Amino acid sequence: MAKAICWRLFENLHPLRKNKFHSLPLSRYACSMTTKSDISNSLIMGLLAGPIASGLSAKDILVQAQVPTSILTNPDQALNLQQFGSVIQTIFQVMDDESSGFLVQPIKVGSFAMMNHAVITCPNLRRALLRGSHFMSLISSEVHFSIREQGEEATLKVAVDNSKNLQADVFITTILIIWTRWSCWLIDRPLLLERANFTCDPPPYAEDLKQVFPCRHYYNQPHNSVVFNQRFLDMPLKQDAQSLVDFLASAPECLLTEYKTDNSVTAEVRLLLTQDDELEGLSLEMVAAQLNTSSQTLRRRLKEEGNSFQQIKDSLRRDTAIYHLSKQITPINEIAALVGFSEPSAFNRAFKRWTGMAPGAYREQK
Repeated sequence: MAKAICWRLFENLHPLRKNKFHSLPLSRYACSMTTKSDISNSLIMGLLAGPIASGLSAKDILVQAQVPTSILTNPDQALNLQQFGSVIQTIFQVMDDESSGFLVQPIKVGSFAMMNHAVITCPNLRRALLRGSHFMSLISSEVHFSIREQGEEATLKVAVDNSKNLQADVFITTILIIWTRWSCWLIDRPLLLERANFTCDPPPYAEDLKQVFPCRHYYNQPHNSVVFNQRFLDMPLKQDAQSLVDFLASAPECLLTEYKTDNSVTAEVRLLLTQDDELEGLSLEMVAAQLNTSSQTLRRRLKEEGNSFQQIKDSLRRDTAIYHLSKQITPINEIAALVGFSEPSAFNRAFKRWTGMAPGAYREQK
């Protein structure tokens, strides 16, 4: 979150166009790509709320970070990625707190590094996230992580005890970004998100978050979370003690300023599908044409990412169904028709396959 980043991700890194990063392995191009990016003023001010509440001067922090202090009075001014990274580093160093002052008890600098040492020997992402969550519970009683598997989905939730009564939306979003991108680094591939849930209203930087989380966003939800396919949890870790040394030289700030979560073909196809009101009428051939490629090539690229065109369409249908079920207003039969099922029974079977629960049971738990 902390980087409400205006990345021109889909313009500058079109997965189906040839570019100088196309043949590079993920672990290299994930941190070497540079785009013209700005960090929204509202994000910077949101991040400074923690230090300010702790009695520090926002101006002094910016001066020490060697960035323009005029951002404090000019709401239209933004920072570039390097400047933003400098602000993050300065806050951590000055406060000796990786929570940037948003928690009552600071999380001392070095905690994230120690968590990495604790998880680097885990066999897969599931064990790494579970061990990381347990580690965080040992060092802080104010931040709570949970991993939930249900049907084909896995959900990473984060909750914060906002005892200081701060506007902590930026802080919470930052945590989600760090853990999502950290997961990408651990398995050395993009974590293809299905949707992102936020408890807050749509923030001023909502459009920027679409570049950070290239999936459907839902606000005013009961929890803050990211949802992805359960298969990612079974993927083995690709990092070791040596690569960890290099990573920790600039972590966790680099996860906010460098690593792209998802520049996959899957993400771009999902983006195109979400922009069209006639989801059911869109074919693989039509989407391939919009991406200036052949249907055969698109099918192959999706398969390489462990996906298919139909799976992507189904995930969007599932997200739409979950949204309406959570709102407790639209009858289930109408939801079934809305997502393209002529028979409610077929919708019930599909939804149970997607989530492990029948639509009615899912609605009741909400």
